[in-house]
Amino acid sequence: MYEDDRALAFRDVNPQAPTHVLVVPKQPIAALSRSGDADALLLGHLMVVARRVAEAEGLADDGFRVVINDGKHGAQSVHHLHLHVLGGRQMTWPPG
Repeated sequence: MYEDDRALAFRDVNPQAPTHVLVVPKQPIAALSRSGDADALLLGHLMVVARRVAEAEGLADDGFRVVINDGKHGAQSVHHLHLHVLGGRQMTWPPG
């Protein structure tokens, strides 16, 4: 769906919403909690890519959710930082 020199985005194989896209940095970072201050520009770029994906998928007007799972209690199952862009339906709170 999206790719540049720092990140790529693709549809989740197990979607949790009508639209579920993963935004993944090309630089290996195991988790958000393992990132450093030197990663600030990349982390910001990932948020910009998430916004671009949401716009491209028609989610910007009604809203969407961006999720980062971190560590065992954060339900992280893939140990490479990635953002989930979820939308296309009303999200509930608390998320789980």
